[in-house]
Amino acid sequence: MMTVEGSTIKSRIKNLLRSPSIKLRRNKDRNHKENLSNKVTLEKVLGITAFGNRALACDPRSGLVAYPAGCVVVLLNPKKNKQHHILNSSRKTITTLSFSPDGKYVVTGESGHMPAVRVWDVAERTQVAELQEHKYGISCVAFSPNSKYIVSVGYQHDMIVNVWAWKKNIVVAANKVSSKVTAVSFSDDSSYFVTAGNRHVKFWYLDHTKSSKVNATVPLLGRSGLLGELRNNFFSDVACGKGRKAGSTFCITSSGLLCEFNEKRLLDKWVELRPRVSHTTSQATSLSVTEELIFCGCADGTVRVFSPVNLHFICTLPRPHCLGTDIATVVEASHLFSHKMDARYPDTVAVSYDPASRWLSCVYNDHSLYVWDVRDLRKVGKVYSALYHSACVWSVEVYPDRVSDGEQPCLPPGSFLSCSSDNTIRLWNTDGHSTTLSRNVISNDLQKIIYMDNNTAGLLDTECLNSGNGEKADPQTSETRTGIRTMCVSPDGQHLASGDRTGTLRIHELVSMEEILNVQAHDSEILCLEYSKPETGLKLLATASRDRLIHVLDAEQEYSLLQTLDEHSSSITAVRFAANDGKVRMISCGADKSIYFRTAQKSDEGTVFTRTHHIVRKTTLYDMDIDPTRKYAAIGCQDRSVRIFNISNGKQKKLYKGSQGEDGTVIKVQTDPSGLYVATSCSDKNISIFDFYSGECVATMFGHSEVVTGMKFTNDCKHMITVSGDSCIFVWRLAPELTIGMRQRLSDLKQSGKPSMYTVYIPPSPNPYIHYLCFLYSEYLVKELLPGPETSRSVKGCQNHSQWSQGHHDKHSPDSACSVDYSSSRRSSPDNSEPTEPLSVDGNSSELDMEELEEEEERGVGRGEAKGTIVVPKTPDQEAFLKQHFGNLAELKNPGKEQHLCLSLTGIRHLVETPTASTDSVLLDLWEVVNECTLQEKIDIFGMYPERFKKASLSTGTWNIQFKLYCPHKLIVQPGVH
Repeated sequence: MMTVEGSTIKSRIKNLLRSPSIKLRRNKDRNHKENLSNKVTLEKVLGITAFGNRALACDPRSGLVAYPAGCVVVLLNPKKNKQHHILNSSRKTITTLSFSPDGKYVVTGESGHMPAVRVWDVAERTQVAELQEHKYGISCVAFSPNSKYIVSVGYQHDMIVNVWAWKKNIVVAANKVSSKVTAVSFSDDSSYFVTAGNRHVKFWYLDHTKSSKVNATVPLLGRSGLLGELRNNFFSDVACGKGRKAGSTFCITSSGLLCEFNEKRLLDKWVELRPRVSHTTSQATSLSVTEELIFCGCADGTVRVFSPVNLHFICTLPRPHCLGTDIATVVEASHLFSHKMDARYPDTVAVSYDPASRWLSCVYNDHSLYVWDVRDLRKVGKVYSALYHSACVWSVEVYPDRVSDGEQPCLPPGSFLSCSSDNTIRLWNTDGHSTTLSRNVISNDLQKIIYMDNNTAGLLDTECLNSGNGEKADPQTSETRTGIRTMCVSPDGQHLASGDRTGTLRIHELVSMEEILNVQAHDSEILCLEYSKPETGLKLLATASRDRLIHVLDAEQEYSLLQTLDEHSSSITAVRFAANDGKVRMISCGADKSIYFRTAQKSDEGTVFTRTHHIVRKTTLYDMDIDPTRKYAAIGCQDRSVRIFNISNGKQKKLYKGSQGEDGTVIKVQTDPSGLYVATSCSDKNISIFDFYSGECVATMFGHSEVVTGMKFTNDCKHMITVSGDSCIFVWRLAPELTIGMRQRLSDLKQSGKPSMYTVYIPPSPNPYIHYLCFLYSEYLVKELLPGPETSRSVKGCQNHSQWSQGHHDKHSPDSACSVDYSSSRRSSPDNSEPTEPLSVDGNSSELDMEELEEEEERGVGRGEAKGTIVVPKTPDQEAFLKQHFGNLAELKNPGKEQHLCLSLTGIRHLVETPTASTDSVLLDLWEVVNECTLQEKIDIFGMYPERFKKASLSTGTWNIQFKLYCPHKLIVQPGVH
């Protein structure tokens, strides 16, 4: 290797990476990412991804139930119906978990490349240890009863079992295992553990004296169980005995046998799990052993109880709901236990016993969770239950909070709907304090299930049983499944339209949940449905499909066909309506990289849409949403960009990066109800929230283990709901500053109809100097928030008002709107060949908006007259203006003093932002300049730079400048005397 002055290139690179500047930069990026992720909190998880007993655990001390939901560990308190969450920061799917004997820690295993075994503090919900010794995936993990060791078994292709002294972070013993292992259990005295799997039961012995003296990994000693005539069975679960049966080991086979191995590893005895009167085989999946009982999870919702002493059958526990149950009608416990003769039940896939409360938690393969009270086996009661989607969730819709005049809401406030590949649409409401909800006894959150057919097979997740260690099945098999692909609620809240993967369109009345229309609308799956908004004056429904067609239906005429559009040459990914400039627009985009802008026209046949603009980009367009002002369309693209288009003229106005990562594709975009933010989901499973106008990333979140297929902000702007291919629904709570900003914007929308986006609220002042300072600060703030082609973080010059308001008429560089280096986000233009214009907001207008502004001024309703906005003084000659009002002000106060304050347009900002200037000197200079102003005006000036003057000590007393940023665009200054 080449050396330079005794050092290698490798060592020089290492030294460079260790330099303080590099570390500082790394810490800065890491802290920034942490700040973004702290803006959103996971509040509720509606889903479970436990594939077997290895993914369900009970805390032996507190009774908490832990199970995975994508990349999240849900810690459920069944009695209080409260959840806590541990988010796996590696973004890898959690496949297995287990509590420590004292309940303080939980260990998890994951799948994916180079997976890790992680130990988490339950109380703090933080990671405390990590072991990365597997390559492909981790099938099962377990703590030893003395809490010293953790055993982890890899996937079949991983072929390794590790024993980890986790507090020392060393692997003390390891060995290879060639079989597919699905379960592991430690003996009571921690001297050995047992693994079970396909034709596999093996006893592994720990030599404590050897492992404690030697730090290096030693070979793990293993001995196979003597299976005898059961050697060809699949052993789906294993559990070591407790108490007087501590020397025994119990196993269960998928064929329905309960087996006992003695201390010599010999198969001593076994019994069949099925009752003698039954002629059907009972597939067995899971096992939980106590000192007095053995619980065996079996097919068809059955859990059988045996005695560990002699394997005698004791009883069968109650079964859960039957498949296809209308849960809205199950309002009493007696309804749950009234069984139908021909009813089919979901299979039990996991059982876990809580010795403290004597509760048994059961997971079934329709993704339902029950907690049974088994203190008295003659009178078993239900403590808790929940029911979730069992397959990919494709879309989510929030029920509108305001329906049309004269119409009564069909659903309670806060309701939302989801549709899934399990061929159901489900109605949810997570408001636990609502008095308008009609509760059922099966789920606290799920209100209603709409089944599309009588086939119950789609309700079961077959991967829970077939995929023994959580390894994913062939994705092609999932594509052949049926299911509801998309849906949309009518603006009046009366109808629900849904489209499935075979092209069938269904319309349901939300009052009765009855189907009123079922038609084969397309030859392929329907990818998008959209109702026209009330402001269009029309009641239309557009359906777009993979067959490249758009159908426009008249919702007022029993959904009769008005028009079929066939301009697209590939799958249509999104279609939207918008009322814009007094016209009704329809915009569609697709995989053919085209965007079509159409305008509605009246004809003899009725309303028809004609093409007005056709835009082609160099990237596939996956999703689109319209902002509430109905002026812009945001489109998510394959190159991870969000492109903003003007609906009126079809021009691209802005382009910015739509993902914080460097991989994947933006597949979903969603604006919030106020239009202030836009959320994106990327194929790398991450979700981001951006400022709609600047492209600045304000929040990030992760937790789903598959692609996020749908997102919606709630009507109250407090939450965001995401759905994913992992079958889970996540409800996120937004930071208060985001909620306040959106609500403020909504208030502006209601008051003016067309809000001023970037408005600085500063108390008005008759003094022209103060007024000019207001103008100066507003210009500075707008330029900071709205980067133009020649604007950077430090604004070196200013233009007069006429130039400022019209300063963007010139041609812009292609990436002018997205290449500014913000400290809180990195943006780059993926497509430098696309012309991009700045978004039209106050203070940064395009030609189109200048025409609108002139029309408003002619009518006497200029934007400057809006409440709270700054009326910028007309200053045709800046020098004359300055000289007239305060040209001699500084000289009168300090004629001989060298002036720190340059009385130019940027003088005050320059002084305040000079790093070398002390706060006291800046205060004194500003005070001298504005000493003739009123006290309130002085406070106004100091309030313009709150970061430098949070507390100013003045000769007239101590003033506390209190300020609160309601959102990045509005500054409230509230002076107070102390």
